[in-house]
Amino acid sequence: MPQPHLRTVVVLAAGEGKRMKSTLPKVLHPLLGRTLLGHVLSAAAPLGADRTVVVVGHGADQVRKHLSEVAPDATPVLQAEQLGTGHAVRIALEAVPDGAGTVVVINGDVPLLRPETVGALVTAHEEAAAAATVLAAEVPDPTGLGRIVRDADGRLERIVEERDADATQRAIREINAGIYAFDAVRLREALGKLSTDNDQGEEYLTDVFGLLRSAGEPVAVHVAQDHVETLGCNDRVELAALRGLLRDRINEAWMRTGVSLLDPATTWIDVTVALDRDAVVDQNTQLRGGTVVGAGALIGPDVTLIDTIVGPAASVIRSHAVGAEVGAGATVGPYAYLRPAAQLAEKAKVGTFVEVKNSQIGAGSKVPHLTYVGDATIGEQTNIGAASVFVNYDGVNKHRTVIGNHARTGADNMFVAPVEVGDGAYTAAGSVIVDDVPAGAMGVARARQRNIEGWVVMRRPGTAAAEAAQRAGDAKGASGVAGAASDSEAMHGAAETVGGTSGAGDTATE
Repeated sequence: MPQPHLRTVVVLAAGEGKRMKSTLPKVLHPLLGRTLLGHVLSAAAPLGADRTVVVVGHGADQVRKHLSEVAPDATPVLQAEQLGTGHAVRIALEAVPDGAGTVVVINGDVPLLRPETVGALVTAHEEAAAAATVLAAEVPDPTGLGRIVRDADGRLERIVEERDADATQRAIREINAGIYAFDAVRLREALGKLSTDNDQGEEYLTDVFGLLRSAGEPVAVHVAQDHVETLGCNDRVELAALRGLLRDRINEAWMRTGVSLLDPATTWIDVTVALDRDAVVDQNTQLRGGTVVGAGALIGPDVTLIDTIVGPAASVIRSHAVGAEVGAGATVGPYAYLRPAAQLAEKAKVGTFVEVKNSQIGAGSKVPHLTYVGDATIGEQTNIGAASVFVNYDGVNKHRTVIGNHARTGADNMFVAPVEVGDGAYTAAGSVIVDDVPAGAMGVARARQRNIEGWVVMRRPGTAAAEAAQRAGDAKGASGVAGAASDSEAMHGAAETVGGTSGAGDTATE
């Protein structure tokens, strides 16, 4: 049984990326869920390399920090002076004590590279026992790229950088993709022979191919099936173009698995997102980070979900969610904001202009509109009246509110935490609840209403309102004497407050 090959992956990520015009190293620019460097590392991961070395330079500390987060097993190696790709690989191999096996070298700015293409390159290289194999591609416009120069028999003769190419060579459309496989021992020998006799005065890794061929070593070309995979990124324009290409690739893949994207051109899905069959994603939607969408869920239009879990058959419409959980059959929006640790149980509802943070909303419970729910636990089958505020912050600490099961809270309530409303309890519209409301009780916390008869005619004479009041016969008692509030207390007041609870209005029946 043949022994597996010892493999080393070297990623070249030391360049400054001047044309990006950014304080962020080029390889750290994001692209649909990963950085450019992250995409390259992901493409190489299925090789199962024994070692991964990332050559860092400009912004080295930032790149090291990123590697510690996304590829902690990778070894960063500093190229203090950028003296060429050959110099970078030589420095990388100095960090690898074992000199045997296959060395795979990949530029750190080719985010569309597929794992299948890297795997095919390495397999072809190892099966042919080649000293070096370059990944090539036929492109419509080779401007700025190194050319693959073949001999009369179609074999690789050399790789020529555009700056060093003559007119005939510049007409070649087969280009070097910047991805290679080498025999480690022969690569080390050739690297020691590189010169800087070229237009940029650098050690070109591509010169290794000419040196090996001159020494009679077998060198090969492996052609990528799709040249788009080999596209690199040098500025923001190219980054935007790559983003569009990757979007189309991701969207096509999801549609072929049974997900409906109603407008793929305005749907942006990170590579880290997961969607189940029969999910429907409407236009102008962004699904980012670790977002998961369950079977039959409806997302959009006009939705952004970041690190959010949406259960089966749930719907999220014209809303924004970060780090939230939406249970099966739950509904969100339009114009809702779910902040981190917002958790909606099965068939819960968060409606229009509602914000939820660090709160649990029980199964079948509803927060229909115009409400802030922060640091709260709401039980099952409870209705929160419109324009409610869960007052959770005392200026120093956050406190929690608990609303029980089957409770009904009135419109324009404030719950000043810490406070608890028991199971089956009601609260009156316009109340500021500062004390616990026992199970089954009615909580009333508002001043009694008083009407000042004739105030409009007296204080706003000549206005349309005063004229309307006079026509209605409401100008009696215009002396300004305040009318007393109703003398009936107790049962009549309780009846009023029950009516006040349905001042949550239509929310009690939604």
